[in-house]
Amino acid sequence: MNYAQARLGIRVPLQIGRKLLIKENGESTSRKAQQRSDETIMSGVVFWHLFDHLQLWSGKTVSARMPFLSGLALVLVCLPVTSLAQPVALTPPQLDQLVARIALYPDPLLAQVLTASTYWSEIPEAAAWADEHSYLKGDALAQAIQADHLQWDPSILALLPFPSVLDMMARDPAWTEQLGNAVLTQDPDVMDAVQRMRQRARSYGYLTTNGYINVIATGGYIQILPVNPDVLYVPYYDPFVVFAPPRPGFAIGGAIHFGPAITIGAVFGGWDGG
Repeated sequence: MNYAQARLGIRVPLQIGRKLLIKENGESTSRKAQQRSDETIMSGVVFWHLFDHLQLWSGKTVSARMPFLSGLALVLVCLPVTSLAQPVALTPPQLDQLVARIALYPDPLLAQVLTASTYWSEIPEAAAWADEHSYLKGDALAQAIQADHLQWDPSILALLPFPSVLDMMARDPAWTEQLGNAVLTQDPDVMDAVQRMRQRARSYGYLTTNGYINVIATGGYIQILPVNPDVLYVPYYDPFVVFAPPRPGFAIGGAIHFGPAITIGAVFGGWDGG
């Protein structure tokens, strides 16, 4: 890890076996899920601790307890029912639909998006910041990140050079949160869905190596890597087109196009794990 990586705390995606994993300062996705579960339990403990004190404060008479009990009932009714519940597991078709819009992203970018989605509450503010500073590139952007003392998760900091990606995530918060929940609770299933969609796009001739990406298929597993590890291009495509058989006469080559080059190597140290 070079100085820029250490300075910004950028995550490095790793390829292990057939799964795309995220190295997050030694903390796995399952660990994050456990921490969030622990935070939920602690919130419940704090609530009931406060409840015990309020009972003592309310006094022993019925007249003193009634306003308290009425207020408590209102609080309990207003509490979100899902706060202690695990998200419902998504089926393979639901996961396919969930990841369709990002399945053809280059692996390094996809890894950051998946991780950042687990911090969905930070996305809107980060998207606004990225939009306001979209004129900054490379070292100038890194300096602005430092100058503003941004405290978002490193995966979100890594997406600041990609304002269009953050904007997409911010404009559809329900999708982003659902993706984040799926990553936290169904990570292997999410990666399987990504592979299914890539296989589908490749089988129809849409996903191929070009001047922007290298498509590497080995053992039924498809990697999408940038041609230059220091330069990334955001792909833009219609999921209803690239994951379906092409219509007669349709120009397959124009189904996926790429945004402007975004250089990340000099500032972010590259995301290829090398």
